[in-house]
Amino acid sequence: MNRFMSPFRALVFAAVVAPLSLLAATPKTAAPAPVAAAAPALAPSSLPQPPEVAARTYLVMDVTANQILAQKDIDTPVEQASLTKLMTAYVVFDALRAKKITLTQTFPVSVKAWKMPGSRMFIDPKMQVPVDDLIKGMIVQSGNDATVALAEGVGGTFEHFVQMMNDQAKALGMNSTTYKNPEGLTEPGHLTTARDLAILATRLQHDFPEYSHYDAIKKYHYPGTPPSNDTNRNGLLFRDPTVDGLKTGHTEAAGYCLIATAKRDFPNVAGRRMLTIVLGTASENARLNESQKLLNWGYTAYEDIKLFGANQAAVTPSVWKGKENVLKLGRPEGIVVAVPAGSAGKIKTQVVRPDPLVAPFAKGQQVGTLKVSLGDQPLVDVPLQVLEPVDQAGILGRAWDAIRLWIK
Repeated sequence: MNRFMSPFRALVFAAVVAPLSLLAATPKTAAPAPVAAAAPALAPSSLPQPPEVAARTYLVMDVTANQILAQKDIDTPVEQASLTKLMTAYVVFDALRAKKITLTQTFPVSVKAWKMPGSRMFIDPKMQVPVDDLIKGMIVQSGNDATVALAEGVGGTFEHFVQMMNDQAKALGMNSTTYKNPEGLTEPGHLTTARDLAILATRLQHDFPEYSHYDAIKKYHYPGTPPSNDTNRNGLLFRDPTVDGLKTGHTEAAGYCLIATAKRDFPNVAGRRMLTIVLGTASENARLNESQKLLNWGYTAYEDIKLFGANQAAVTPSVWKGKENVLKLGRPEGIVVAVPAGSAGKIKTQVVRPDPLVAPFAKGQQVGTLKVSLGDQPLVDVPLQVLEPVDQAGILGRAWDAIRLWIK
């Protein structure tokens, strides 16, 4: 450094030309968050084992904790059948929220929609059907005719709507899913995975809670159509009062499929939501029995523990060159983990984050991970987000911190 440089210019120089190695994010393990004391490591066999399930592939997910509790072949490509209609619903709900369509708006019934084989709402080209009723016909009756009418009404053409479905799948991170149609009839390349279906089902409920009531409708038929065709194919709605969705599917190639979701209250976590996916069972009754078995297992084998409340900081590390001295990291919805029943006292947590943390930081920005384990056995990694933004400090503040970092 020039020995004739003024003290002020020296500070500025330090702020701007500080060694790059100090600014680079390097992994650091922070002190464990304040939860239960350490416990002996658990052997993998000590985790709850799921029951035998008569399905090609299945998944049990604790939605509240965002954890998969049990699975089988969830990345294997499978036929989608009418589970496809969940993506059709997502695109339709997105159009409703964007006010591109309304629930009271009517759509015509094309000859293509009228002639659709398989499950039907039994609408015909003489009808102009409100969007609200078409949604009910698609979800409750699994009507392929209602689904195509919605697709043509929202997308302009059948083909454009399918493109919208595929674009949305990519946006949601459903990397193993390809749509060829909006209704789910068997077609080469029309495939998904149980993992992708879990992404879609959870995002559908999270992103559009105002429309989730459609999934729980038990009986519906449109005037002028057969009243005998009025029962939701999801029989769990009639068996289990905590079940409030989601969708059935069946073709010869796919077998009998069901995505079921339920919400039950517990003393430690109210409104605990569980999701099950069973694909490729042998009968309608089998998909109901296997889904119920997995729901009950998930709720009894695991319990949810709230580690941090909504917008509560899990850790507050120091920030450099910022208007604030600390960065609050947590989750807007709080942090809940699912652990084997009775093992809450064995939880250990550890925060892994970059160091040093140099401002600015935007609200919602992911910074670090909360690693949760039972003893020394990893359980789940929870991404941490910035709860409150931290702007850059002024030039003097940045210069002073640059010097402190240099010395450090």
